[in-house]
Amino acid sequence: MATTAKTVVATGASSGLGFHVIKHLLSQSSQPYNFILGARDVPRTQNAYQAAFPALSPSGSMDPHSLEILPLELSDLKTVKRFATQTLDKLGDRKIDYLLLNAGITNGAGTEKPGPGGSKWCEALVVNHLSQHYLTHLLLPALLRSRPNTDTTGTTESRIVVVSSGAIRGVTDPSTLPKDLLAGSGKDGDTVYAESKFVQLLGAHWWRRKLKETGCKVVAVSPGLIPGTGIGRGNGMLLTMEMKDAKSVEEGAQSILRAFTRDDFPEDPNRIFLTSWGEWWDTDTIGKTLDKELQDRWCYRKEEIEAEEGLTGL
Repeated sequence: MATTAKTVVATGASSGLGFHVIKHLLSQSSQPYNFILGARDVPRTQNAYQAAFPALSPSGSMDPHSLEILPLELSDLKTVKRFATQTLDKLGDRKIDYLLLNAGITNGAGTEKPGPGGSKWCEALVVNHLSQHYLTHLLLPALLRSRPNTDTTGTTESRIVVVSSGAIRGVTDPSTLPKDLLAGSGKDGDTVYAESKFVQLLGAHWWRRKLKETGCKVVAVSPGLIPGTGIGRGNGMLLTMEMKDAKSVEEGAQSILRAFTRDDFPEDPNRIFLTSWGEWWDTDTIGKTLDKELQDRWCYRKEEIEAEEGLTGL
């Protein structure tokens, strides 16, 4: 019996870690995948994949896989909504097996306001959390869609993979988040990155709670310190392979790929954070992100996001 193709929808797969994750999955043929990737620069992203896979046709097919790249600018929630609409149209009645939320920036909050698209929040909070949280809301019907169990794996579960960071440990006082993450707060890139990724992890826990009675799992994963992605360019941070615990881009991609397949979940459902060395972080380490009131405060409903960000009626 033929293996049923799995669908992967991904952000942050134009280069760096996300590119290497998709490249790895495209390089094997035992499991077919249909990829739908969001990218700021569609032609450049298409060229990057074409250079890596000359057999990839202009239409995006490469037996047994398919690859489609759609425009997505995560600092603009209007394009997030368009991307989601296009993705759902492309899917038809197919389900999403994996939603990979990998995009991230390290920009500081700056001194100008409002933020992107008139948001009260700084760009890093919009990109690292708000836009991808909104995207999850929009794609949820396809993540929860049932499918006849015809593949050889015997599973119809879906999974949300949230690429997080050990930088969340730098947040010692979450009460400062509402002020620090405002556009124009002047907070530096290091602070804003740690705090916006902290909020992103709050979101992962929030979705885990909301989806606990469904077949959709949520896994947060840290790829480790990966200088080769250029992640520090947003705030001028210089990262090198000589730094303690630095890993290559390929090593970081392998950490993310583990989050696609690991099913040895701890008994404690709060332990959803997979470290770059392959262990599930204990609740003492991620304790501040387990505050349910804090999760609810930062994880808006779809309608709240659309009202707050001026998307109602679009």
